[in-house]
Amino acid sequence: MSYQQPWEMRIGRQRHWIWRGWPIRYTFLPSAGGKLKESQPSMIFLHGFGAAIEHWRHNMPILAQDYRVYALDLLGFGGSKKAAADYTVDLWVEQIHDFWQTFIGKPVILVGNSIGSLVCLTAAFKYPEMVAGIAMLSLPDVSLRQEVIPKVLRPIVNALEGLFAPPLLLKGLFKIIRRPEIIRPWIGLAYYDKLKVTDELVDIITIPPQDEGAARTFCLLFEGLRKPGYAPAVKDVLPSLKIPILLVWGRQDRLVPFSLAAQFSQLNHKITLVELEQAGHCPHDECPDKFNSILLDWLKLVNS
Repeated sequence: MSYQQPWEMRIGRQRHWIWRGWPIRYTFLPSAGGKLKESQPSMIFLHGFGAAIEHWRHNMPILAQDYRVYALDLLGFGGSKKAAADYTVDLWVEQIHDFWQTFIGKPVILVGNSIGSLVCLTAAFKYPEMVAGIAMLSLPDVSLRQEVIPKVLRPIVNALEGLFAPPLLLKGLFKIIRRPEIIRPWIGLAYYDKLKVTDELVDIITIPPQDEGAARTFCLLFEGLRKPGYAPAVKDVLPSLKIPILLVWGRQDRLVPFSLAAQFSQLNHKITLVELEQAGHCPHDECPDKFNSILLDWLKLVNS
């Protein structure tokens, strides 16, 4: 882990919290600005699928100048336990809620990327007393997965997925795709600027899959993603929220269609939509200066 020390310097010292018997890695940066108001909410950062708290290394130090900032590894990812669990968005929501009850107890701002943004959305819906606002980057909607596949092709797609479902086959596939030379081009799909796919980023993504139980967890995550109850439909949840919402989307996102941004922004008048040119699925990491500025400006409006 050649980049461990720079990560610690940027995101704070890593700690572990035991949740339901499982170690959960998290980090915390207190406000460094010395002008934090008691009423100013803390922030919790939630990473995307396959990522970890280090993915916020370009953002946390900037936000921590004015805010208390936390970040967690969702169960099954990063430095958290690769547990044998029934993985759903609701499981991660319970993890975040219990963390909030344990360490914070006051309304917070949730910031998430990809699946992390779906966790933010669901947490705000299920536990409104916990959330003062949410900032979401590239919000996926798992419920639309079948809708975007032509009806005539759905049986074929489902059959192909079934071929890869057996655990033995998935574990064998996992041992291949977790290698750095395989993961690097896959990471490139999430980034418009390929120069941002650095050795440090590849380390961040490839080190956790080497953990004990990672192959089993990969199978369980894949199995959970295919279940109907994996996550609520965005269109069923988003209109009901009454808190400030920031939605940031890279126009060159190849993992979650950019076209969804306009659709989702029409579902709630509280949404501030910001579209970023020359940015892909992870704008907080690909163009952190732009994202940090956008987030800070939005936070000023939320706190005014």
